[in-house]
Amino acid sequence: MTTMASTRTVPDLSFLLDHTSHVLRTRMAAALAEIGLTARMHCVLVHAAEEERTQIQLAEIGDMDKTTMVVTVDALEKAGLAERRPSSADRRARIIAVTEKGREVAKRSQEIVDGVHRAALDALPQAEREVLLRAMDRLVQGHLATPVEAPQAARRARQ
Repeated sequence: MTTMASTRTVPDLSFLLDHTSHVLRTRMAAALAEIGLTARMHCVLVHAAEEERTQIQLAEIGDMDKTTMVVTVDALEKAGLAERRPSSADRRARIIAVTEKGREVAKRSQEIVDGVHRAALDALPQAEREVLLRAMDRLVQGHLATPVEAPQAARRARQ
């Protein structure tokens, strides 16, 4: 006796979101690799360039653990794109300061990120783009705004 999988009654939203997110991350990784960056490096550069931020603040913005953040900043320092400095507000705290070269790379990497996002959205007719973005924003701001506690933590996909 064989059993058949039950017929779906609703679309597999998990698959749709996971798959599109995965493919978008791979495209982003490939595009940023052309200028020697990872998505994490881009995230740290762009947010550190906006205002004085500590490593801890940047890790929170980029959803990175401490070890990943240290490795990312080490790579940015090695490339001459950023450096650790004492904070002007609190000498005990260390900020990530973006170098002039880092600012140029951050500007270019943001253009690349915007281009990858634009290409994905351009695959849809204008009306569908607007609906998708509004719907995703409503989910992110509403029903899917906050992760829930689970007996076994779900791993968040990261590149």
